[in-house]
Amino acid sequence: PENIDQLRAVLTYHVVPGKVTSDQLVGQRLSAGTVQGSTVDIDATNGVMVDNANVVQADILTSNGVIHVIDSVLLP
Repeated sequence: PENIDQLRAVLTYHVVPGKVTSDQLVGQRLSAGTVQGSTVDIDATNGVMVDNANVVQADILTSNGVIHVIDSVLLP
């Protein structure tokens, strides 16, 4: 309970509003705003990286968005 704000910040830092698939990012470098309020850097010029994490599985379509599995935890 004493770390709930930190947990909320870490979890919402992993969420970007909207439905973005990997084919929409190919060849681009950009920043995207997170639900937490900060931005993440996305590099899709050679595979896809979000900050320093590699996307290891992309485009898992769900009823409320798209999931992209990364290989590490992002910290705001």
